[in-house]
Amino acid sequence: MDQGPDTADATQLSLLGGAVAVDDDQLYRLYAYPADLIRCVVRANAIASLDGGATTGGTSGGLGAAGDRRLFAVQRELADVIVVGAGTARAENYGGARMSIAQRQRRQARGQGEIPPLALVTRSGLLEHDLPVLTGSEVRPLVLTAAAAADDARSRLRSTAEVIDCSAADPGQVDLAVLLDRLADRGLPRVLCEGGPSLLGAFIAAGLLDEMCLTSAPILVGGSAVRIAAGGPDVATRMRRAHVLTDDDGYLYSRYVRV
Repeated sequence: MDQGPDTADATQLSLLGGAVAVDDDQLYRLYAYPADLIRCVVRANAIASLDGGATTGGTSGGLGAAGDRRLFAVQRELADVIVVGAGTARAENYGGARMSIAQRQRRQARGQGEIPPLALVTRSGLLEHDLPVLTGSEVRPLVLTAAAAADDARSRLRSTAEVIDCSAADPGQVDLAVLLDRLADRGLPRVLCEGGPSLLGAFIAAGLLDEMCLTSAPILVGGSAVRIAAGGPDVATRMRRAHVLTDDDGYLYSRYVRV
């Protein structure tokens, strides 16, 4: 099923405090990555309830609505690669990215491949062969793993995915700075991180998160829902608000960039 804005629900979005709806051209400008990148720029996209929960019923899907799905599609289209933790790929039943014909044409015009690859981050490299992201991707997914697990993962996954060693001094750990270097070497500098909480928390702790795009859902979930980021030491990374959008459903869509 296409996830592009051409076929997504046509919910109107407007800048907070503005009376005029934001069209697709404006959305692409608002969410464009910096031009002439010489390194990876890491953007995270997440959704949270009013009381800070990242999930309801165990997944994030129940928090979303039409406007969120529209922006999800725009951000995926603009990215060179979509990075996600293996645990989140399992929990959210991830498949490969899907692009409409119009999206593919726009990506080609920007000098990108028609489909952004999914990149699974896993220290152990232990992935089930029947994961939808491995079996249902139009382009070969990437598996970003530790050096100690890379050879075994390559042997098991063979032609299913490209396994990439992302370790530095410790062969048992994935080093996120090395991971970004590996993506940059493959011409994939526009990075979209879709979580989960541990991976996003690790990017924050390492000082490697450049942008945070947060959908605030007008929903209270209570219970024991996790946050959008978790783990690692406490940090205070100052961010600057780039814009806030809203819609008739009461959602807020904010984009912050690192100062």
